[in-house]
Amino acid sequence: MSGVKMNSFETTIQIAKEKSLELCSKKLKYRNTILKDIFLKLGQSKEEIIQANQKDRKFAQSLVKNKKLSLALYQRLCLDFSKIEQMRQYPKKIIKLQDPIKKLQYKRKLAQGLFLKRYSVPIGILLVIFESRPEVLVQISSLAIKSGNALLLKGGSEAQYTNRVLFEIINEVLKTHQLEGLISLLTTRLEVHNLIKKKGIDLIIPRGSQSLVRNISKNTNIPVLGHADGICHIYVDQKADPQKALSIVVDGKTQYPAVCNATETLLLHHKLKESLQLKILKALVQKGVELRLTKNFISLAKKNSLPYKLASERDWSSEYNDLVIAVKDVTSPQEAISHINHYGSQHTDCIITEDKEIAENFLWMVDSAGVYHNASTRFADGGVYGFGAEVGVSTNKFHARGPVGLEGLMTYKYILKGNGHIKATYKERKN
Repeated sequence: MSGVKMNSFETTIQIAKEKSLELCSKKLKYRNTILKDIFLKLGQSKEEIIQANQKDRKFAQSLVKNKKLSLALYQRLCLDFSKIEQMRQYPKKIIKLQDPIKKLQYKRKLAQGLFLKRYSVPIGILLVIFESRPEVLVQISSLAIKSGNALLLKGGSEAQYTNRVLFEIINEVLKTHQLEGLISLLTTRLEVHNLIKKKGIDLIIPRGSQSLVRNISKNTNIPVLGHADGICHIYVDQKADPQKALSIVVDGKTQYPAVCNATETLLLHHKLKESLQLKILKALVQKGVELRLTKNFISLAKKNSLPYKLASERDWSSEYNDLVIAVKDVTSPQEAISHINHYGSQHTDCIITEDKEIAENFLWMVDSAGVYHNASTRFADGGVYGFGAEVGVSTNKFHARGPVGLEGLMTYKYILKGNGHIKATYKERKN
């Protein structure tokens, strides 16, 4: 474990809790100053970050070669100066957001001199486990500092050098503000295995594969804010605008296929003009996408010399994170809705249509965290939503759902102020 000298996990948790409470007692300006210092320090450390990332790339290339790491995860790992510049903008963006701590959410006068109020407060100590993408470390750390939460971080071994450098940059800033121990970096799976069984951690956030989320959930009694697979759909309705359909589908699949909000399944209404079906499929193939087609599309593909594979049942519940898409014909919007609710991961799904009634029904009947009309699934992102950054995209239904920013890292407490009031003589106040 990095960042603080500790004799035990209990000490780690204790120090993290103390530093979190200390940070919460500080004014917003103080927390924003820390974020500004991280922004500046990242800018001064670009060469160091690049050198560390190159070490990780070399190691990851051997994993890809031996099929122990997917090409998609390798692509997420790679940083260049442009990506580092984007990454250092996270703390700067979060500075501009409102203070999430001690926001008054509810108030009520219970009796003369007896007042109840509810305020937002940090969840406390978060254990965040993520794979491959080192910029996640900066996003989550920045959100934690703004919201007053403490962090225990575990990144993938394929990004160990980059994660360490980024952690050390942030920790140096925390040291100057006497907050060392607020954030710690775990280095082994064994540490995670031991920590998920410890008391004192308030929430676990696994950001990675569905198998990772399931494994963590199965082996802990701590609440888990899970991010399952991003099996995102686009349904192209019979009444879709052809140009919108073409551009949205291509963007949803190819703009950045290695992320969870990329489109994985395309549903086409069976009465959609064959010319538009062909345009869409051709455009995907031209972008290097492998088509997994249902039988009804086979003759169209053969007639136009489009390469394809026959779709199987497994394809409908697959997150490819790659230039692969499953394509199915459906007979109605309701069939599309039923397919999505059955096979989807409740992440983000889209309908393309000019029929407002059909669109409205789809928006409310699809049971996902994000449901879009005539817009790419790639918009499912905390930064796009105005959150500054995100911890991940939650496919849970409780506590937080969709892209998780500052609000998702907060809970609340009730504060009651009285003047010698007792329940035995309390009379409920009439509204």
